Amino acid sequence: MGRFGGLTLLGCFLVVSGLLAQEGIQRGTIKKVDATRETIVITSDGQDLTFSVPADARLMDETGKPIAERLGDKRFRAGAAVMFKTLRKDGKEVLQGVKLGANPVRQPPPKVDLSELKPLTEMGKGEYKGSPGGLYPDGVNERPAAHEKAGLALAQQVQPLDEDGKPAKDGKIVLLSVGMSNTTQEFSMFQQLANKDKDKNPRLVLVDGAQGGMTAAVIQDREHPRGKQFWNTVDERLKKAGASQAQVQVAWLKEADAGPNEGFPKYARKLQAELTNIVQLMHQRFPNLKLVYLSSRIFGGYAKTLLNPEPYAYESAFAVKWLIERQIQGDASLNFNPARGTVKAPWLSWGPYLWANGKTKRTDGLFWTEDDLSSDGTHPSPTGRRKAAEQLLHFFTNDLTAKPWFLAP
Repeated sequence: MGRFGGLTLLGCFLVVSGLLAQEGIQRGTIKKVDATRETIVITSDGQDLTFSVPADARLMDETGKPIAERLGDKRFRAGAAVMFKTLRKDGKEVLQGVKLGANPVRQPPPKVDLSELKPLTEMGKGEYKGSPGGLYPDGVNERPAAHEKAGLALAQQVQPLDEDGKPAKDGKIVLLSVGMSNTTQEFSMFQQLANKDKDKNPRLVLVDGAQGGMTAAVIQDREHPRGKQFWNTVDERLKKAGASQAQVQVAWLKEADAGPNEGFPKYARKLQAELTNIVQLMHQRFPNLKLVYLSSRIFGGYAKTLLNPEPYAYESAFAVKWLIERQIQGDASLNFNPARGTVKAPWLSWGPYLWANGKTKRTDGLFWTEDDLSSDGTHPSPTGRRKAAEQLLHFFTNDLTAKPWFLAP
């Protein structure tokens, strides 16, 4: 049998419980094919991606059999659903293989009873499937005093730096976003709101490093072709903003995986492990990164696909909660304090908690309607982006560990 990236064709496109099991495989629909120039445009996760198709790329039909006519086959037409895999070659992203066929992630999700789901912030001492609520240990929503004190001390160390990371009055403080499509959509709106805020620190530069289709499973590994692509793009965006890796001192991280199907707590534990790898990698890449604020998904109850519906959107918060708790409890692999040994990660904290149970208002008034989501029910619409952005702006202008560097001195 032929090979595809070192795996059998059957193994590469193995479907488990209606979802693809092989990491690195993306899903989308063909937008345009140019057989003469050997290029293809695929729409995936809301983005139009253009790839060259080298001679050794595997083109397969719905059954996994090679297509002799290559791009000239009439089945390669606009609107056709495909699964595909790419690799980085000579500095460009090229198609490694593509398989025609229905996209399992685009199937409608099963109905889920959401009536018993409560925001973590309103659970108190309650539990979800045996797991306590609250943003922090013991069912509370406030940081433990010692963790807050450590965060305040680090926040007060944040200062303008030059491109080499040395203190400079005319330097920059970079707040970087890291994550997937929802993250970039929400952070882009936040940039617009924050840059109009007269109280924002003039030395603060907001850089959107988040990118569509870049899930936690992908960006946790910088040696993965798409992981490399993600982090290379982050560096390019920093450069475009006139900033460097050494000037990144704060980050907002929001991630999830596509098509989760493991149930609870397995998926949340998997995401927690991926977030661990990501924050460790961020520490390695950004030598002056001190503070990372995390958020979980917005409401997914209007989802029309299996991309990341409920209850997975809700359960992603437990991955964030458990990650932060591990650091608070002194896990050496997440140590941020040089006095306690080798530093492996930045200081971690909740940023804004964005989940609310649909139209049911939280105590602070946040709720989500269908109009706040786009046509797939997963990505935020313009109104949804603004809601998330306003939550971000409120957090950074009010949180004790953010005000020292976010607001003008």
